[in-house]
Amino acid sequence: MYNLLKGKRGIITGALDQNSIAWKVAEKAHEEGATFVLTNAPIAMRMGEIKALAEKTGSQIIPADATSVEDIEKLYVEAQEILGGKIDFLLHSIGMSVNIRKNIPYAESNYDYFMKGIDVSAMSLHKMLSVAKKLDAINEGGSVVALTYMAAQRTYPFYTDMADIKAMLESIARSFGYHYGKEKKVRINTVSQSPTKTTAGTGIKGFGDFYDFADAIAPLGNADAESCADYCITLFSDLTRMVTMQNLFHDGGYSSTGVSSEVMERLAGE
Repeated sequence: MYNLLKGKRGIITGALDQNSIAWKVAEKAHEEGATFVLTNAPIAMRMGEIKALAEKTGSQIIPADATSVEDIEKLYVEAQEILGGKIDFLLHSIGMSVNIRKNIPYAESNYDYFMKGIDVSAMSLHKMLSVAKKLDAINEGGSVVALTYMAAQRTYPFYTDMADIKAMLESIARSFGYHYGKEKKVRINTVSQSPTKTTAGTGIKGFGDFYDFADAIAPLGNADAESCADYCITLFSDLTRMVTMQNLFHDGGYSSTGVSSEVMERLAGE
């Protein structure tokens, strides 16, 4: 290990089980010397295995609904009490689409479900940043990373309303990144990850076929959850102190590849 986060304090959201990116980020942050609290919605905590992660990393868990400003305020206050000071890094790993869960086609989206997805998956980032700024909870030079997907830029029919929601998430990171950067030098970035075999990812219809397709397109293959965690750690560290307001692709080169010879050969053989 490199002690990249030695002495740093953080908040990690969204760790559900050992397959989740947030879980891997927590493990890596612990290895790199950070102390942090874990948080998730109370219902998600009952479904997941977060207590095992807390024991492994010597962390405490603070239940919080990321759509509730009151819960977020409580999260920051308690986190600073537990950790003994302001926060240096925050991972936003929160995403949910009721329309996808219910297999509702994009053109027939239920708008109440759509709004719920926006609140949980995008507006929650704005709320977490706004409360942090109001409470001055993040140290100068701190780092916020939110996980996203390139359906925010390109059309993937199976991603339905989450594509629009991720586009909003990325816009919030840019817009808030300007204001927080000017005031406190806090940097805010999004990481656009490869399709990853997480609990959330594999719940999307057709995920397996698309995972194989993306893997065949990307020169380096799909980036897994562990390598994404490594990347997030570098963004939390002081090595990236001048990187902000960016959407950073972590996808083995998929986003820059039009077509691969492997896919062409497969099509020629059909």
